[in-house]
Amino acid sequence: MTLRQSEQIVVIGAGAAGLMAARELGRAGKRVTILEARDRCGGRINPLPHSVFGYGAEGGAEFIHGKAPVTRALLREAGLSLLPVKGARWSVDQGGFSQDKAPDPHTDRLQAVLAELKADLTVTDFLKQHFAGPEYSQLRHSIRRMVEGYDAADPARASILALRDEWMNSGRSGQARIAGGYGALIDFLTAECRKQGSAIHLGAAVSAVETAGRRALVRCADGKTYTGDAVVVAVPLPLLREITLPAEASERAEAAADIGFGNVIKLLVRFKSRWWIGAKATDLSDLLFLISDRAIPVWWTQHPTDQPVLTGWFAGPKTKAMANFDESELIEIGLASLSEIFGVSAQQLIGDVVAARAINWANDPFARGAYSYATLKTRAAQSALASSSGPILFSGEALYRGPDMGTVEAALASGLETARSQSGNGYDRNSA
Repeated sequence: MTLRQSEQIVVIGAGAAGLMAARELGRAGKRVTILEARDRCGGRINPLPHSVFGYGAEGGAEFIHGKAPVTRALLREAGLSLLPVKGARWSVDQGGFSQDKAPDPHTDRLQAVLAELKADLTVTDFLKQHFAGPEYSQLRHSIRRMVEGYDAADPARASILALRDEWMNSGRSGQARIAGGYGALIDFLTAECRKQGSAIHLGAAVSAVETAGRRALVRCADGKTYTGDAVVVAVPLPLLREITLPAEASERAEAAADIGFGNVIKLLVRFKSRWWIGAKATDLSDLLFLISDRAIPVWWTQHPTDQPVLTGWFAGPKTKAMANFDESELIEIGLASLSEIFGVSAQQLIGDVVAARAINWANDPFARGAYSYATLKTRAAQSALASSSGPILFSGEALYRGPDMGTVEAALASGLETARSQSGNGYDRNSA
């Protein structure tokens, strides 16, 4: 449908997708109201206080992956710069540190099988059909660890064809950080929305959306209501179940169950010094990523800066085992993992801690997890969610159909596409 310039639009959710949609709609002359349940904008972009960690630390999204054209265009507009991620990837095996491990001897066969694959399979079924033998045990372990740890996905649900597209997309390989963190980008978008006249209401948790003809009424938990000619619902997938929707939109929202949504537990620990640099008589001054099989399996530094901060990462279905742990317990588990990895006593580490945070995104009431991934039914589900014959539209990183699903780039691109579809402007991701 094409909206008239005078129409008013309500955007639910002030994360990257919601803010991007609101900014673009405002530029097209719409009157926009943004409703955000949190007391801040940004959603799963969660800047932590500079005073606590000594820099713009990230409790949520941190990296920019690959080409990310929409993100980079927005950064240029905002006058924000990128910091290339540099450093070495180290692994811990039987107590020793190593880097530049030799590729799995079956890598060539894996690539050949993936290239010839026509019918989609879950990752689990793919490995069973093509790499079931004992000689492939290390390859299976590596693939499962990548799927769970990087994509936060369940191998029993994740689409191997979608992952193939991601793995073979060389533009996804490069990584960078935003100088000042993602918070600076959110601040820019928020200011842009206000400059275009958008009203932003924080602490406005939406409980229901109703329709009457071509108009919509949005009800908040605090009893306040807002009306518009269209509503853009830009919230994480699990929250769609917590908003009462009209029958037509509710039927479309049910398709969200066919899109995977994974979890991440992220820890940040600031120490008095970078004590790990000379651990176990190994020069780790170039350490960027550290991979192990400990309870918190992935750690990274802020290299090439000298911030004495280690960030821990645990993702995928196995995070359910820590669902009932509070923040202090998660931090304790993280320090125990570091103690085992480096052979340093936990008490020694505790004495060196300046500040620590642990965020289990599954326990965040306004996220219920970290980000989406593709299942065998995801593309059909995305089409169902994106279709509309009424005033309610869905937007967010889970609806993005390119290779960057689950990223901030996906959220920004989806918000931009949603807005431009309503303002009569075409949208080409490659030209953004």
